[in-house]
Amino acid sequence: MARLRADIVWRAEGPRGARLDARVLELLRGVERHATLRAAAAEAGLSYRAAWGLLLDATALAGAPLAELRQGRGTRLTRFGAALLKGDDQLREALGSLSERLGIAPEPGAEGAPPLRLVASHDPLLAEFCDRFAHPAGLIDETSFRGSEASLALYSRGGADIAGFHVDRGSDSALLRRYLKSRRDRLVCFANREQGLIVARGNPKKLMSMADVARKHARFVNRQKGAGTRALVDRMLRDAGIAPERIAGYGTEEYTHLAVAATIATGRADAGLGVRAAAARFDLDFVPLVEERYWLALRERTLATAPAQQLLKALSGKPLSRLARGLAGYDLSHAGRIFDVAEAIA
Repeated sequence: MARLRADIVWRAEGPRGARLDARVLELLRGVERHATLRAAAAEAGLSYRAAWGLLLDATALAGAPLAELRQGRGTRLTRFGAALLKGDDQLREALGSLSERLGIAPEPGAEGAPPLRLVASHDPLLAEFCDRFAHPAGLIDETSFRGSEASLALYSRGGADIAGFHVDRGSDSALLRRYLKSRRDRLVCFANREQGLIVARGNPKKLMSMADVARKHARFVNRQKGAGTRALVDRMLRDAGIAPERIAGYGTEEYTHLAVAATIATGRADAGLGVRAAAARFDLDFVPLVEERYWLALRERTLATAPAQQLLKALSGKPLSRLARGLAGYDLSHAGRIFDVAEAIA
């Protein structure tokens, strides 16, 4: 059965040119988003030293620096690094279109189809589902958690088979239109979930909104730039007419809902925005603010493969529902249902 996958590979010039480590491109994209190597390294699951070593090796291979450290001002891409990223994006988009036109994909329902690659915004239930079911069952191979926009961007370039992201009624639909195509993609509902303020047990500061966080000078722990929850924080502040500078700890970033909850549980912050399940995990209180839907984006061709079909069955059946019983704040009434992109955006 088909087990081939086309990909873009960058090499040094010459017949035996060394290959550029694919992690370098993801590091550069992280630097472009966050303007710091430390944040980019954390997002890629690397230590700062390992990330710096990769960039040094890439500079030697390419013959020119891809990024530069600025004393006290973070990290930025060089002109060459930015051009490399742009070229990689254009090539991956062209490769994805060409593969679809030529029909390069496993046969529908093929038992030999490879496991799926997932990149997704962090969600406690999705993480449990992958660790305890999808990985052992051989349905999902690679899993990477990052922000909603970063996940959609990587998926649109062909760097993943599934992108997980979340939206609520106030989300910017332009973001979805930027990365998803109605004729190419389909959206599968994973779950509805609650987002709100995670606070200490008993909510001692009586925080009920972001306005309260600002007014009472509560210590806040934020999510990283590019995360859907960070975008929700920013939108709430704009709607309330509150400048980010008025939030003590606005620049304090964590990369998962559980890390936000752990920061509050250890007394290093008074509040953070996250899902109810994370608050419950650390026996913290939760103030619900919005209900949102968590989506999985897949190409229509991918949906026809055996791993995707088994995944859909698990999402709408007992494997997911069993895991959800131990986590608060989820509604699985539409789990596994397939939507057109235009229908979901509407």
